[in-house]
Amino acid sequence: MELTLTTPALLFPAISLLLLAYTNRFLVLAQLIRQLHSSERDYFEAMVQKQIANLRRRIALIRLMQALGVSSFIFCTLSMFSLFVDHLRLAEVLFGSALVLLVASLLVSLYEIAISTKAIEAELADIVAKGR
Repeated sequence: MELTLTTPALLFPAISLLLLAYTNRFLVLAQLIRQLHSSERDYFEAMVQKQIANLRRRIALIRLMQALGVSSFIFCTLSMFSLFVDHLRLAEVLFGSALVLLVASLLVSLYEIAISTKAIEAELADIVAKGR
């Protein structure tokens, strides 16, 4: 495969959209945390305590997702620069690294989604239990 200047550039829109999605997930979590913080502080149910631990883990994962995505973006840019200055082998290594970082970001995202889904299921179970 021949690596041209446009090949790494193809990832720019995908990475940008992923970073936007990750930022939106972070903002939703931040809003939820602020709501929990402004609620009654004297008494926290066990469910709220579980939510707090879950939210902390999810924030750490989102931070990791963002770091991997940004690193992928940087490696793509460095790959393009390497192609620009005729360092083909370095460009190939940088582009391959960018792809690996992007895949790692997506895998962390998948894990964070699984955690999020478990939290929602726990909330639904709590609602059903209180309804009986």
